[in-house]
Amino acid sequence: MLRYTLMRLGIFAGCLVVVWGLVYSGLVPRGLGDSNGMWIVLLALLLSAPISFVVLRKERDRASVQIVQKVDRVKANLEANRNQEDDVVDEAARTQGQTS
Repeated sequence: MLRYTLMRLGIFAGCLVVVWGLVYSGLVPRGLGDSNGMWIVLLALLLSAPISFVVLRKERDRASVQIVQKVDRVKANLEANRNQEDDVVDEAARTQGQTS
């Protein structure tokens, strides 16, 4: 998951540098007033999203498999804890019934 995030940030940083170069060379219009920095960041985000979607497909699939495995493991642990608690309650009920 960390690898995917770092690769995504790398693509964004590359797009940011390219957009910054295009804006300051005059090939892409500047933002209005003081909004030039925000314009560059938003344009870089807009460009990096589809690039990341296509280029990082395999890495995204690997990350999603890891997440699913982790969620399944947590669910199994919760179910095991729940069963363990039920066993303790049942045992307490049996011992209390035998003493009455």
